Amino acid sequence: MSLTPLDIQHKEFPVKIKGYDKEQVNDFLDNVTKEFEEIIRQNKDLQKQLKFAEEKLQYFSNLQDALNKSIVVAQDAADRLKENARKEAEIILFEAEKSADRLLHEAAGKATKINEETDGVRKESRNFKQKLQLLVESQLNLIMNDEWKANW
Repeated sequence: MSLTPLDIQHKEFPVKIKGYDKEQVNDFLDNVTKEFEEIIRQNKDLQKQLKFAEEKLQYFSNLQDALNKSIVVAQDAADRLKENARKEAEIILFEAEKSADRLLHEAAGKATKINEETDGVRKESRNFKQKLQLLVESQLNLIMNDEWKANW
């Protein structure tokens, strides 16, 4: 059986000879009633606070679970992104090396062609010089020839 403030307030005690002073007992019971009411009120407030705290705890627990799942998803996404970036970098590097090899090959081919053309121009220049020298010598021989001198 639960004791309530009304039970305390309405409690009657039989009167006996040389018993307690009725007014003091009533005053004491009034004080006990007030204290009991205050304890009940505090208990209800504490139960409300406890319920609120439990709800808050549940909310934050759910929030923590959601955040943990989000972190895992974000980490997975970051890992996939890093792996894709690494693969893309490898492809770019491979293509750059391939392009560089092609450019080097083309440059070497052009350099060889330029060297061949330069050698050709040098040969033609020597031939031209030899022919010019022969021409000049033959013209000089012609001028220096005694027949030419006699005609002048």
